[in-house]
Amino acid sequence: MFPRKRKFRGFFDWDDDFDRIFEGMEDMMRDLMEKAEKGEIKQSGPFVYGFSMRVGPDGKIVVDEFGNTAKKGEGELSDEREPVTDIINEKDQLVVICELPGVSKEDIKLTINEKSMNIKVDETERKYNKSLKLPASIDPKSAEANYKNGVLEVRMRKVKDEGESGYEVRIK
Repeated sequence: MFPRKRKFRGFFDWDDDFDRIFEGMEDMMRDLMEKAEKGEIKQSGPFVYGFSMRVGPDGKIVVDEFGNTAKKGEGELSDEREPVTDIINEKDQLVVICELPGVSKEDIKLTINEKSMNIKVDETERKYNKSLKLPASIDPKSAEANYKNGVLEVRMRKVKDEGESGYEVRIK
């Protein structure tokens, strides 16, 4: 189905991590396609899968997956999609940007605690769910969320660990 590609060793010498990531994604897609051809995957809606790549603070490549496809070794496809998200770690605050196209802000449930965030939308036509581990401790009460044109932006002030419980954020 997906033939193995030769590694290009021309002008750029690709990092082994980069090659390993793409080989893993090719294996996952190959497995998914084989299961679909055998009828092992039952799905009423479309298959959605994607990934975003960035360089983490340690200088290594970070790959974030999104969509509704089952991850390797897991069960059937979900009706919920993992939205595309990005965490921007600024000096004094964290900014989380999440793409939630086609929903109204009233349908978004955003829960934050010092170390994590959960974004959930459960409406008839669109379902999203994303749990994020935050790279720094934040003050959940400082969170400000805005939703415009299908993009949710949440800004939170960083703090030292204090161990407070979760806090639900009202979206403007």
